[in-house]
Amino acid sequence: MNFDIQVATLDDYDAVGEVMFKAVREGDSPYTTAERIAWMPRPRTGEDWRKRLSAQHVLKATSEPGELVGFMSLCDNGYVDFAYILPHARGQGLFRKMYKIIEDTAKAGRVSRLSTHASVHAQPAFSAMGFDIVQKETVMIEGETLERYEMIKAL
Repeated sequence: MNFDIQVATLDDYDAVGEVMFKAVREGDSPYTTAERIAWMPRPRTGEDWRKRLSAQHVLKATSEPGELVGFMSLCDNGYVDFAYILPHARGQGLFRKMYKIIEDTAKAGRVSRLSTHASVHAQPAFSAMGFDIVQKETVMIEGETLERYEMIKAL
């Protein structure tokens, strides 16, 4: 599968919210159905969502024929806030391609360290990019306890 990676705009934000929803709720996952529903009860949209993404460098990835299949974002402080890929687009190098652009953007902005809170599902992909686990965490969302990893990478 060929991917086109571009900077997302305000017009893309509802669509990337839908990608996030589908990435969490569909396909194989180490999380239970109840945990996935608690984490992502509905696609993210609205003013708060647009405001959050507008403060970040957001990449979107499309496949032929223009289907949005993933996105990744970087905050000015080096925090990788979002990294989601639709199930049918996983395992084809898309995470690595988006991450490389994110890392290059961070380096160009003189960021010396990247950090993230990776899901159990995303942790191996971040580890493959050179991130180290700082600690395993549990977070409570809508009565469900989800595990995740605080991770960092020096640039």
